[in-house]
Amino acid sequence: MDLGLKGLNVLVTGGTKGIGRRAADMFADEGSNVSVCARNAAEVKDAVAALGSKNVKSFGQAIDVGNKAELEGWVHESATALGGIDIVIANVSALAAAEDTEESWRAEFEIDMMHTVRTVNAALPYLEASKSPSIVIVSSVSGREIDFTTPAYGAFKAALIHYAHGLAHKLAPKLIRVNSVSPGNVYFKDGIWHFIEKNMPDLFKQALALNPTGRMATAEEIGKGIVFLASPASSFTMGTNLVIDGALTKGVQL
Repeated sequence: MDLGLKGLNVLVTGGTKGIGRRAADMFADEGSNVSVCARNAAEVKDAVAALGSKNVKSFGQAIDVGNKAELEGWVHESATALGGIDIVIANVSALAAAEDTEESWRAEFEIDMMHTVRTVNAALPYLEASKSPSIVIVSSVSGREIDFTTPAYGAFKAALIHYAHGLAHKLAPKLIRVNSVSPGNVYFKDGIWHFIEKNMPDLFKQALALNPTGRMATAEEIGKGIVFLASPASSFTMGTNLVIDGALTKGVQL
C-alpha cells in the first residue's frame, strides 16, 4: 500500500528514541522530510544525521518542550528548513513525574498537555496551507482505565484524547485530520519499562503479567499505527483514538 507520504513534511516531538524515533524513521523511509526535537543535543544530532541519510530533508533542535518560546521556535524553524508542515506528531510525555505530588501535576500539565496544545497552535498556519494536513496526538491506555500510573499521568492522558477529538471536529471543515493513539506498555532500550525492569523488578513482573500476549509492545508496533493514521492513506479517519495495547485493557471503546 502506498501511504502517500513521499515529499510530505513531518514534525515529531520527542523524536530521538522510542516511539517517536521509530515513527520518525518510518516517515523518512516513506520519503517524508522529518524534523525532531528532544532535550539531548547529541541524540538530536544523531537522529538528524540518520534521518538525512535516507535521502530526505531532516532537521532537529535540542529544546525543552515545556518552554513555550523554545517549542514554538522549533516549529517555525522546522517549517523553514523543510519547506512547510504537513503532519504533526505530538509525542513527548512527562512519565518520569512518577509521584502524586503537585510537582507531578504541573509537569504533566506543562509537558503532556501544553506541549501538545502549543505545538498544534504553532503549526496550524502551516497545516492550513497543506494539501494533506494531519495531527496525531500520542496518549496512553492510562487515559482510558485506572491503572498503577499516577493520577496526574492518567488524567492528562485522558485530557489529550478529549482534546484530540474536539480538535478533530473543529478542524474537519478545513480538512485537517486529528487523531490520537493510545499505546499500552511499550518496552524499548532506555525507556521507562527498561528502567523499571532494572530498578523495580516486582513492578515490572506485575505489569508484564497483565499483558495477555505475555509481552509488551515494541516502539515499532506503535510507530506503525501513528504513521498510518497520519498518512493520506487514512484520509477519512478523524477523531479516532487508536488503542494499540495487545488486549491489555478491558474497557469497551464504544
